[in-house]
Amino acid sequence: MDINKILQGVECSCGKNHQCDIEYVFIENGAIKRLSKLYPDCKNVLIAADENTFAAAGEAVLSALYNRNVKQVIFSGKNVLIPDERAIDEVNKQLDGVELIVGIGSGVMQDLCKYVSFFSGIPYLIVATAPSMDGYASDGAAMILKGMKETVKAGLPRAIIADTDVLKNAPLEMIKAGYGDIIGKYSALCDWKLSRAVNGEYFCQYIYDTTYKMIENTLNTAKGLLERDEESVKALMEALTVVGIMMSFAGSSRPASGSEHHLSHFFEIVGIVNNENYFPHGIDVAYSTVVTAQIRENILKADFPDKIFRLSDEEYAEKMKGIYKSVAEGCIALQKKVGNYTANRLEIYKEKEKEIREILSEMPSSNEIIKMLELAEFDMTEFYNEYGIEKIEKAVSYAKDLKDRYTVLWLNYDLFGCQ
Repeated sequence: MDINKILQGVECSCGKNHQCDIEYVFIENGAIKRLSKLYPDCKNVLIAADENTFAAAGEAVLSALYNRNVKQVIFSGKNVLIPDERAIDEVNKQLDGVELIVGIGSGVMQDLCKYVSFFSGIPYLIVATAPSMDGYASDGAAMILKGMKETVKAGLPRAIIADTDVLKNAPLEMIKAGYGDIIGKYSALCDWKLSRAVNGEYFCQYIYDTTYKMIENTLNTAKGLLERDEESVKALMEALTVVGIMMSFAGSSRPASGSEHHLSHFFEIVGIVNNENYFPHGIDVAYSTVVTAQIRENILKADFPDKIFRLSDEEYAEKMKGIYKSVAEGCIALQKKVGNYTANRLEIYKEKEKEIREILSEMPSSNEIIKMLELAEFDMTEFYNEYGIEKIEKAVSYAKDLKDRYTVLWLNYDLFGCQ
């Protein structure tokens, strides 16, 4: 796949001229060596990594930057790095005189460097160490600010360097996470169509079709990924990168992030505030995609009621504080701003019930998605054992409150209420 050709842009029938400001994408064996010839005028470079990602690619990066002045920010690899104000400050302290930031890592390191780059005005590029998520080419940085999970519009890397010799040796859980993240697009694409029907949201068939094609391409890689086959890893990384570009084309994460991501964010945020374990992002997304398929199936089996469900303000605040604790007020304020709880979509649901049911029927069933995940050795028992039915039901009811986006979680809540 010629990703660099896609980067040149697309004049689309949706009426938009899709553009992406990434200059280079290299997904190949030995890609890190290309660093030596990229941006030669940037003599003062800051490397940002953690101990694990530096161990994976740091020496190769330093070798490629042998003729530059290099500073380093290396975070501990013992605990999960949280992309919060503390991590931002650690990078910002080293920016004096820096002309280029080189991030080494995957999800969190990518988001951290993207955020710092955008607000400092210093360009960055990312050296990928795992095919674990689709954010490499997206312009959103998934940060945790004031305890809230927030996707900040934060620009794009100048270049993505993905050395397949590094990627294939990533922890297998991270490779599986990338596979799971792609499977999650079934849910996200369905939510996008659903929001177009209910809210008249912008929709692009080209972006939808291209993202769907990336899912199909990825299904063929499952066995090879478990064997660390380099071509399979390359195909997965290409799919993740193209999906990221599609997000940039759309101007939002809509093609790639919906109810399955909201459930994943729920488990992460609740895990942080309660000091509880949670799965890596892509793993959670994979399992949550099964849950969102089950939600669609349950809606399809039921009759639409004659009334929209709502808690009283007092009941809602009590529920939110019990679940989200220190970040509850932020969630409540977000929903007040968006107006989801004051919106009465019943007439729209009645008017478009047939279209809504058709949209919900288009995606694979929960059992089909489980089989796709089993190809990469995902086991739903692991998910249920980790979180338990009660926590999962709370996620279905209240993960929607973490974001301003309409998804099947809102449809389910409007029609049938909460746990």
